[in-house]
Amino acid sequence: MPPRSNPTVRQARLGAELRKLREAAGMAAREAGAFLGGNQAQISHIEAGRWGVSAERVRRLATLYSASDARLVDALCAMADERVKGWWEDYQGVLAPGFLHLAELEHHATYLRSLNVVNVPGILQTEEYIRAIHRSYRPVLPAEDVDARVVFRLRRRSIFERDAPPRFRAIIHEAALRMRFGGRKIAKEQLDYVLEASERPTVTVRVLPFTCEEFIEATDAPLYAGGVVPQLDTVQLDSPMGSFFLGDEAKLNRYRQLLDIAERMTLNESESRRLIHHIAREL
Repeated sequence: MPPRSNPTVRQARLGAELRKLREAAGMAAREAGAFLGGNQAQISHIEAGRWGVSAERVRRLATLYSASDARLVDALCAMADERVKGWWEDYQGVLAPGFLHLAELEHHATYLRSLNVVNVPGILQTEEYIRAIHRSYRPVLPAEDVDARVVFRLRRRSIFERDAPPRFRAIIHEAALRMRFGGRKIAKEQLDYVLEASERPTVTVRVLPFTCEEFIEATDAPLYAGGVVPQLDTVQLDSPMGSFFLGDEAKLNRYRQLLDIAERMTLNESESRRLIHHIAREL
């Protein structure tokens, strides 16, 4: 079986966690490869996500590495056994891989936290708001590309329709709420939808007001996705060059602290809804 040329972020993450377990055990890749009846290259491919690995082999490796965290090992085995095709895979060859990786991340998350200063979180955006944002792209996107991105972003909302949807805590700066992408009518419809979404039992919207006097560095617009176990948490960052996905503990801790600090400075849920309603009335 040839190696995967473009493993998904989730496939790569499984391999990275296996590498962490091996390195924590102080074992060389050559030894682990020999244990599986192969060589160092086999382990290197597995740890890079280029080769699939069965749950049975994950358990064998975990035993070899004396991995004592049963919940983490179970979670890795479940990842190895995933075979169900996600709806986002229909967009392979249509959208850049980062879009697909984000939808997969949200699908598997146990909870989500976001912090947005310039615009409303993507998963809460309305169709016309999405179109207005994409009209500002340079170079101008072809109409069919815009249509694909709009439909894709709207489909991401499907996680809220599940029997057990993930909890979503969105921190939105007042600046983002006052942006008038596409004009007053589109901006008002967007605010109305944010208010509607905030009524969902698993969705919390908190506003970081202009009156906040302490600086919050939030230019990255992070999305924090909780894993089945904390070791599998992931942060997604948007940039002009595409999406970046972070999984090492130091960076996860940095963004956990950022979100915690920002949330402490927000208005409470009722106050946030009142401010959003007030801004919508002004439009």
